[in-house]
Amino acid sequence: MFPPEGEAMARYAVLLRGINLGRSRRVGMADLRALLVEEGYEGVATLLQSGNVVLESDMSPATLRKALEGTLQERFGMPIEVILRSRDELAAVVRRNPLGNVADDGSRYVVAFLASPATGDDPLAGVDAGDERYVISGSEMYLWLPAGQQNSPLMKALGKIKNGPSATVRNWNTVEKLLAMLDRPGA
Repeated sequence: MFPPEGEAMARYAVLLRGINLGRSRRVGMADLRALLVEEGYEGVATLLQSGNVVLESDMSPATLRKALEGTLQERFGMPIEVILRSRDELAAVVRRNPLGNVADDGSRYVVAFLASPATGDDPLAGVDAGDERYVISGSEMYLWLPAGQQNSPLMKALGKIKNGPSATVRNWNTVEKLLAMLDRPGA
């Protein structure tokens, strides 16, 4: 998996969707790291138990996503959707930070990473969100959930969206940690 001469490998945040929620769809992070190293990826590191991986690849994002999904399906025996962000894309997510002026707790400020940019009507329009706030920006939805995710009207509505792109959610603390990992060589 070496890039053509003169081209650097790109660093990616790999976000696995829908794993390690409750007792089903379990994927151990040590097993995941070992699998990705075995497959030839470099700079492999994981964060937490919710399917956050940093790695280097010379593949295009679309090819990398398909390769990872195929490898995960084969090893873990279940489909696992992958959403990718390059180092620069994740840095732009952090720079944008459209709710930074109101979000004062990184565990209650979340980003929904969409598989593709949101198009059409606002899928959260009409939700009685109370004190919650959200901003849709390209392939991300930023959500400020001052009372947390568990009983959040916005999170419930997000989970019921049928016709939009799939999404996986990470809190702001995790997003910042992933960016820091992407900025560390060999991490």
